[in-house]
Parts: sequence; C-alpha cells; structure tokens
Amino acid sequence: MKTKSGNYLAAFIIALLALLNPFATAAQSLDTPEIHAAAANATSQSDHEDVAKQYEDAAAQMQAKAAEKKELLEHYEDKSYLYGRRAQDLQSHTHALIRNYEKAVAENMRAAAFHRQMASQLNENHAASAPRTPDAVSGL
Repeated sequence: MKTKSGNYLAAFIIALLALLNPFATAAQSLDTPEIHAAAANATSQSDHEDVAKQYEDAAAQMQAKAAEKKELLEHYEDKSYLYGRRAQDLQSHTHALIRNYEKAVAENMRAAAFHRQMASQLNENHAASAPRTPDAVSGL
C-alpha cells in the first residue's frame, strides 16, 4: 500500500523531471501561453509589433542556450577522456539539444517575421484608408 509521502515523492520527481527536460524547453519556446494569447488577440499594428518582439526575445533566449550548449559540446569533445564511455553519449545528447534550440530559433524568427509583415500590412491599409483633408485635396 502506498503512503501519502510516497505519492508526494513520486509527484515531486515527475514535476522535477518535466522542469529539467531540455527538449521540452526548446519545443515550448514558440507556444508559451503569453505569446500565444497575444498573437491570437493581435488586431492592431502595435499589437503585431509587440508579438513580433516577444518572438524575437524568445529566439534570442534560445540562441543563448544554443551557444551555451556549443561551449559544453566543445568541452566534451576536447576532454572526452574525462568522461570515459559516457563521452559519446554526452556529445550526441548535446548535439541534439543544439539542433532543437536552433530549430526553435528559426521557428521564432519565422513567427516574428510574419507578425512584422502583418503590422506592415495594417500600416499600409491604415495609410490608404486615411481620410483626406480638404487642404490635401485642393493642393494647399
């Protein structure tokens, strides 16, 4: 029979593993609830510019993580003798992390470019539909 403390320990371990899963952080960077809600509710030019900025910030964070993992990979390659049999596993795992972070960077930048384009189109539509003043019509 399981005890309450055993259940709490199992829940804590599962939560800890979910937080420490590096693949989850790379994949989740694109669809954070804040960015997703802001993108869904973006209607104006400034809304789309704000969403694009959020995506660019997320891309910068992923790029920083990729750079950190590249340094770690270089260490694993240069000092593989320190890790024995695990050296190749560590290198392979770190390569995979770098690929995932770089994929997340590309996805975030694509989403940012889309929202920048939407903001530009809204700006053009707003300028084209702006009412003309009588002075502008008469040429004064």
